[in-house]
Amino acid sequence: MDIDHVRRKLTDHAPEPLSIEEHKKAGVAVVLREGPRSAEVLLIERAHHPDDPWSGHMAFPGGRMDPVDDSTRATATRETFEEVGLSLEGAEYLGHLDDLTGNRRTTPRLVVSAHAFHVREPLELALDPAEVQHALWFPLAGLHDPERQVEHMIHEMPEARFPGVLVGEPGRHVVWGLTFRFLERMLHAIEHPFDRTWGNLSTLVDASGKPLFR
Repeated sequence: MDIDHVRRKLTDHAPEPLSIEEHKKAGVAVVLREGPRSAEVLLIERAHHPDDPWSGHMAFPGGRMDPVDDSTRATATRETFEEVGLSLEGAEYLGHLDDLTGNRRTTPRLVVSAHAFHVREPLELALDPAEVQHALWFPLAGLHDPERQVEHMIHEMPEARFPGVLVGEPGRHVVWGLTFRFLERMLHAIEHPFDRTWGNLSTLVDASGKPLFR
């Protein structure tokens, strides 16, 4: 799963279209670099804010689209620089990975577009502490390590279990939810899908039996 392989596979990848009449848009950057084991992906731990539903979560750099952005790719580029000080203006653009919706109960619906980039230099990160409390590069090959594939639980829904991948400190640096779904889509696109026992995301339901993801 080196960068050359990822580049070849994403060149042929076409994102699944989403058609939602009333929605807001957001863009995230799947930033990749070459590593000693495989290509590595940049992940951030979001800062803690009491009013932020994604407070403390592991994520890709990114955020909601602003009026100054002419595309979700521009959003992902701008937000990455603001959050971690990494300029993607000269990075290699690998393509539009996919569009996914957030929580199905959010109104209006938020459609998040993921865009993949390749950075060649070992660039230093400059984290904005108001947005990001930690950042790390994680090898794509490590996502397949069985001991890192975990079930994740959140306090708001103690009866539910979510598939996740441990990328750092146990109980803290777990990729799950929307970011996990984007990783799953990317691994499928580059023909290295998860071989996992968590079950399909579409089968996960809340206490009333409603699907958590749609």
